[in-house]
Amino acid sequence: MLKFSVMAEARQASLLTRAVARGIDLILVITAAQVLHTAGFLAGVGYILIGDGVAGGASLGKRLMGLAVKGPQGAPCQVRESALRNATIALALLLWKIPFAGWILTLVIFTLEFLVLFGSPEARRIGDEIANTWVVEARFKEAV
Repeated sequence: MLKFSVMAEARQASLLTRAVARGIDLILVITAAQVLHTAGFLAGVGYILIGDGVAGGASLGKRLMGLAVKGPQGAPCQVRESALRNATIALALLLWKIPFAGWILTLVIFTLEFLVLFGSPEARRIGDEIANTWVVEARFKEAV
């Protein structure tokens, strides 16, 4: 089995790179929901919640974009921190299932997350503040 280690650099990730990484993860959720319907949607929401806490602190989208999430004391993000930092996104996805009002609330959540991220000097969104995490550029290497 291949294992990957993360060598995170001190450079914070750009907003564009973070947005593309999140977009990749959301495409995975949408694909799972289309293929497996309700079970796929719920699995996708679960993936959003814990995806940053497995495989060295990077979801698939972050790994593809060369990013990683660091937790307290600079360690790779763990499942607990991942669930905390992504709870707002998971809530937005669940609300999306409610016609009209849910769509508006989802838009409000994503807008608030973006505004906080854009206005934060440390490039941290609401979920990062809650979980005490931050996203950095990273290199992934195979560990034996």
